[in-house]
Amino acid sequence: MASSFGILANEIGYAAMNDANLILVLGGARSGKSRYAETLIKATQPPWTYVATAEEGDDEMAARIKMHRERRGASWRTIEAAREIPAVLAQCKSAPVLVDCLTLWLSNLMLAGADIDREIGRLEEALREMKAQVVLVANEVGLGIVPDYPLGRQFRDWQGVLNQRIAAQADRVILMVAGLPVVVKDSPEVRR
Repeated sequence: MASSFGILANEIGYAAMNDANLILVLGGARSGKSRYAETLIKATQPPWTYVATAEEGDDEMAARIKMHRERRGASWRTIEAAREIPAVLAQCKSAPVLVDCLTLWLSNLMLAGADIDREIGRLEEALREMKAQVVLVANEVGLGIVPDYPLGRQFRDWQGVLNQRIAAQADRVILMVAGLPVVVKDSPEVRR
């Protein structure tokens, strides 16, 4: 699988990075989002910055974070930003950046009681200021069952709003399905 994935990523990824400054990679759990996004950034010249939004809340999450770090290797500069992606982007305007992932960022903001609409607006503004390629990873959570508790429904709804707003601003949107990239939007436009 790795070799065929690499071929697909190279064929689609290299062309994508040549003419797209902002790319949104969506998908479900274990769909290959992060690995694919890393391949897109690696098609550009280093240094590469990885903006990590995950927090080590338990041993299983710590193991996931460790696996991601080991896969990326020492070529990446990692910045931990559980809630402050816009501030980090302001410091990284001229080098390729991968943000992984917007879903955990949203969850962190909601649990902190943040004004979500305002925070998404701050992110949109920071993305407009970027001079280099940015790849954002997010989960597509609206394809499953309706959560049976209010916070779950609010999260699902805000994730849909966040994905729509970033997709509208993105030059390219890719949906990962079973490890395969499906281009959803492929029309670089003037950013709003």
